[in-house]
Amino acid sequence: MRDLVARLDAETPPDRDRAVDALRALAILGVVAGHWLVTALVVDSGTVRVASPLRYLPQLAPVSWVFQTLAVFFLVGGMVGTRSHLRARAEGVPYGRWLAGRTARLFRPAAAVAVVWGMAAVAMLAAGVRLESVQALVKLVLSPMWFLLVFVALTAATPLVSRLHPVWPLAVVACVDLTRFGVVPVSALAEDAGLLGGLVDAAAGLGEGMGWWLNVAAGWLVPYCLGAAWARGRLRGRVTGWALLLGGAVVTAALVTWGGYPAAMVGVPGASLSNLDPPSLAAVTFGLAQSGAALLLLGPLRRLLRRPAAWAAVALSNLAAMTIFLWHQTAMIAVTSAGLLVESAMLWAGVLGDGTLPGLRTAPDDPGWVLARVAWLPLFAVALLACCAVFHGWERGRSHSKPVAARR
Repeated sequence: MRDLVARLDAETPPDRDRAVDALRALAILGVVAGHWLVTALVVDSGTVRVASPLRYLPQLAPVSWVFQTLAVFFLVGGMVGTRSHLRARAEGVPYGRWLAGRTARLFRPAAAVAVVWGMAAVAMLAAGVRLESVQALVKLVLSPMWFLLVFVALTAATPLVSRLHPVWPLAVVACVDLTRFGVVPVSALAEDAGLLGGLVDAAAGLGEGMGWWLNVAAGWLVPYCLGAAWARGRLRGRVTGWALLLGGAVVTAALVTWGGYPAAMVGVPGASLSNLDPPSLAAVTFGLAQSGAALLLLGPLRRLLRRPAAWAAVALSNLAAMTIFLWHQTAMIAVTSAGLLVESAMLWAGVLGDGTLPGLRTAPDDPGWVLARVAWLPLFAVALLACCAVFHGWERGRSHSKPVAARR
């Protein structure tokens, strides 16, 4: 281990900003830990369904403020993507080859997940598992891939959006939210108007669908554009970081307190309104606050990462970033499934009174479940490490011939 730490430190180019890699690692690990804490697989009458403690314990909403870190990932993605494109253009690299290089490492591990879970779904159905349960598990595993599609789309648009001021996509999100939540639906004015009412309803539905897609694109374009501005040297100084942090936090607090937005910054099953489906104005302003905090952390992170051991942890996390992101739900499902077998054995032996292990497949409706779930996190991490050991090669592809710390 000591040799690996020394090698990673020695192979890192002197001009590499290690703090940027640390921000990316923190963003990915924040999402993983957040999913593990707020996602429960509940077995009810032989059917598996997904539940969240945030539905039963809304006072835990501040937990989502810590672990909903996707804005930081898009911030770093915008910065790294813009720098990469500027460098490629200066070297005469064609756009198509540049884009293929940027996206290949995203799609390779995604393809592995899709193939493995496609076979798993067929096997479960053949074994008699209910369709509803299979759908719940497959959706839980594959739903994070929406992030990859958005990220690839923004990466492809880097030459067009890298000079776009973040205020423009922010204004789009605000306008869509105003239309969605601040205006009486026009269909209500014509519900008795026969054919005209039907046409108005159809137009309103089309508008709502377009608004959803607009907010998905514009919502994550805000931190991506901030990252592009960072790459061009426009986010210098701690004043910018504090302005984003305090301004974003104040506006988010106002939107939650007086604007009717949910306090949770993640999706809650069964909730009538989500801050992430699509990204709401509150989620975007919260992302501004997170971006400001990320910029303020750059200095302390750079000092910390001068230590070879700290840098090794960050470098290894980055090398398997997509594998970690795409397989973390599988790791949780694997531990939960193993827990079912343990429950059966303990029940047979008369060791387990009610036949259930807390924090795994029971309803997350009390603080005891949360404490038990925290205790399960190390086992989830072990299962995820096993997934990384098996599938990390899909992410690295042929790039393993390059120095491990020299890739971004």
